Amino acid sequence: MANRRMITPVALPPTGIGALDPGVLAPFTSAAVEALLAEGESAHTVRSYQAALRYWAAWYWLRYRQPIALPVPVAAVQQFLVDHLERKTPAGLACEMPPVLDQALVEGGFKAKPGAPALATVLHRLSVLSKAHQLQGGSNPIQHAHVRELVAKARRAYAKRGVKPDKKAAITLEPLQAMLATCDDSLRGVRDRALLLFAWASGGRRRSEVTDATFDNTRKVGPRAYSYTLLRSKTNQAGDLRPDSEKPILDDAADALEAWIGRSGLTQGAIFRRIRRGDTIGEPLAPAAVRDIVKARAALAGLPDTFAAHSLRSGFVTEAARQNVPLAETMALTGHTSAATLIGYFRAAESARSAGARMFTSAGEIGLTPDSHDT
Repeated sequence: MANRRMITPVALPPTGIGALDPGVLAPFTSAAVEALLAEGESAHTVRSYQAALRYWAAWYWLRYRQPIALPVPVAAVQQFLVDHLERKTPAGLACEMPPVLDQALVEGGFKAKPGAPALATVLHRLSVLSKAHQLQGGSNPIQHAHVRELVAKARRAYAKRGVKPDKKAAITLEPLQAMLATCDDSLRGVRDRALLLFAWASGGRRRSEVTDATFDNTRKVGPRAYSYTLLRSKTNQAGDLRPDSEKPILDDAADALEAWIGRSGLTQGAIFRRIRRGDTIGEPLAPAAVRDIVKARAALAGLPDTFAAHSLRSGFVTEAARQNVPLAETMALTGHTSAATLIGYFRAAESARSAGARMFTSAGEIGLTPDSHDT
């Protein structure tokens, strides 16, 4: 302790409060930390974490007849993986989940249907358990070499079978126009038209970003022009003001937004609200309602049942690529911090216009045949 410099505080009056141990969190402090962590997470993330941990607890109890406790043994994580991941057998694809256990999970409301879940679902549940171990400190079985190797080989096996990530179809310009055509002059039609155009034209907003729009962060800035200040997003959890925080809502999208505001009579709070019987304006829409509106309008338009709320975002990016919008401008609108995600959309759009891929068609148009060339 000889080298440790001690700083003596100025004289302070007594408070009558007992001294805490600086090396240990007091119970009330621990509760406050947990509350802050929970408040800082998005509601969707909290729900998905809770569901994943409930599933882990239910599966663990059914498999081992004891409550789950951290750290979870490495062998239990390996068992979880082989119970849920399919592998090739002489009889076809199979996993190690006993049917009676699988049915119990369904009946308990922990699964929607029997059978192996999607690879993405298994990986998400694994990620949530890893996060729980990280927050607790100490050993993390998800990082164990045996578990990492099993996950890596499982990914490769699924890829070899041609299993692709489940991506929703993109709402590009044509399906968007078809969906907008279903929005009549009713109050609900005016709201849905404003919501769809707001989400799509401002850069492909996520559903929580749509429901976060309020009269405080969305303002009219000119004829047929609004600006939405997007502070909190998936890539900006701290809510920092950035150069690209202002998202423009222009032309038809601005007209639709103005029409909804005028018809609804709203002047404060959330912009997009529920509509109750008798055209009564209700509480703010929940993020899940954005998905429901997208799916309902797609169904009315006679479109395939392959669209979800994220289809607005992927559709905006895809359409930007098709119309040769510069990558940097697209990123500024969407809020992507990495070009890697967007490049795939841009390359797909370029391939659709590829002259090389149409050489056979071009050859036929000018009368060339294999016989007209030397061999």
